Amino acid sequence: MSNILVPFKGPSHDHWCCIRNALAVAEKTCASRGLRLTKLRRRVLELIWDRHEPAKAYDILDQLRQEHQAAAPPTVYRALDFLLQTGLIHRVETLNAYVGCGDPDRLHIGQFLLCRRCGTVAELDAPEITGIITREAKYLGFQVDRQTVEIRGLCPQCSGD
Repeated sequence: MSNILVPFKGPSHDHWCCIRNALAVAEKTCASRGLRLTKLRRRVLELIWDRHEPAKAYDILDQLRQEHQAAAPPTVYRALDFLLQTGLIHRVETLNAYVGCGDPDRLHIGQFLLCRRCGTVAELDAPEITGIITREAKYLGFQVDRQTVEIRGLCPQCSGD
């Protein structure tokens, strides 16, 4: 079984299919939980998936302002908070940016591979990594509130593999 939830995009990646699938999953997830995926929330999610690299809130705001001049930071942050709470996106802490979640219907702690050259991100879900960190923290008497594992390197396209 693979632990890869969102792979690096390759040369044959069908980006529009990827976005459509992410939005369809989001609609299904929200409907099954009795939540509303408003037009704005859906558009913010679409803008996040559109790039396959972390999207900063103000970059999202700039794109929204091209469509709706009245878009304001609180509106974007409320949409981002909703998407985070429902598990449809993750926050990349070191970049203060957001990426789409590869499996929002399943509670998991993702690990992220960040390409330092092109900025793309892959999401992993390796419970063994989560378990090791939790176990070692407990051994030290440390209570983990939240885990964020972000690893920088080169994606296959940038490394030539």
